[in-house]
Amino acid sequence: MHIEFRHLRTIKAIHDTGGLARAADQLNITQSALSHQIKGIEDQAGVELFVRRSKPLKLSAAGMRMLAAAETILPQVAALEMEFSGLVAGKSGRLHIAIECHACFEWLFPVLEQFRKAWPDVDVDIRPGLAFDAMPALRKEEVDLVVSSDPEDLPETDFTPLFDYEPVFVASAQHPLAQKDVIEAADFRGQTLITYPVDRARLDVFSQLLTPAKVEPAEVRQVELTAVILLLVASNRGVAVLPDWVVRQVRYNSDYVTRPLTQGGITRRLYAATRSDDTSRPFMAHLIRLARQEAVKLQRA
Repeated sequence: MHIEFRHLRTIKAIHDTGGLARAADQLNITQSALSHQIKGIEDQAGVELFVRRSKPLKLSAAGMRMLAAAETILPQVAALEMEFSGLVAGKSGRLHIAIECHACFEWLFPVLEQFRKAWPDVDVDIRPGLAFDAMPALRKEEVDLVVSSDPEDLPETDFTPLFDYEPVFVASAQHPLAQKDVIEAADFRGQTLITYPVDRARLDVFSQLLTPAKVEPAEVRQVELTAVILLLVASNRGVAVLPDWVVRQVRYNSDYVTRPLTQGGITRRLYAATRSDDTSRPFMAHLIRLARQEAVKLQRA
């Protein structure tokens, strides 16, 4: 038996209108064509779908089973058609984000709140890009955007700049290093360094400063939350290196001090990595624009 969507629409139209003539008008076909279609369905099924000589025309038990299928399947098909239309028009889709920058959660959430209001039909999800290799996941279409500070030369992948930031040294105002104007790699010897629970290669303090200088702190203590890192630093339990926009308010708190790393300072850049085919999609372009605007607010805070 071969059932088509038009057969389901026919059964539902006859049930809803109560007659062949009105159903034919609703379906925009002739009554003769409708009768022929019903006979074809019944011949295939081997059962009658309607109780003959009933007014209004009523469905048989087999017809009711087919009607139940129509009322389940047709709305699903209609929803799928609308979803595909949205994809073609660029109004809907999927935006799953992986973040390699641990501190970026606090920056990204306001961006996503604005994005959600502008693009309610886009499925948004965030996956910490720390528990898996985010760039291969992007190429495999497991995620759609990666926030990273390490651009790579990858085929069919775009790295769109978001904003620049400066990793800065943070310590208690009572810490001996608070007396220095600039912090060098050697100053970390003998210190307890408080970091996010991230591989060293992804931490600016190691990749940009300590590893090239072959300097090892006395201890590395990993902490999940920025607020807890600052709490420990304020208690003089260790020192930290955080993005300047994360600790901008620290400059006005007498419990902390921030200092530049090295005489010339260190500047890093965050990127949005996307598949080249997706970069220009309307909602992707809008998210990147919102991310840049939020970064400007952070820099001015």
